[in-house]
Amino acid sequence: MEKLNLITRLLEEKKAEDIKVLDVSKATNIADHFVIASANSPVHARALAQYLSEKLEEKGWKPDHIEGYEFGNWILLDLIDVIVHIFTPQWREMYGLDWIWSESVREEK
Repeated sequence: MEKLNLITRLLEEKKAEDIKVLDVSKATNIADHFVIASANSPVHARALAQYLSEKLEEKGWKPDHIEGYEFGNWILLDLIDVIVHIFTPQWREMYGLDWIWSESVREEK
């Protein structure tokens, strides 16, 4: 929970919007939680991903890999037990992860 709390706090600090934390542990074995957040532009999404990556590494939580950074419309940070998805609003709506994982438990942070 410490990691999830830190992730959501860091995203909020840099003005991410509509942050959702989903417990996907019963639906998949790829991670225990998804964090989904919106950025207002690809530049904002890259800034969020960079900031999040740097601050998590300071705590010893280095992402296993990062995808989508170059274009910035959907950036995925894989922390093994937590996967962070940072979207621009149009891409978030188009891919519908909130809907796809709607059966997962939403956690309040």
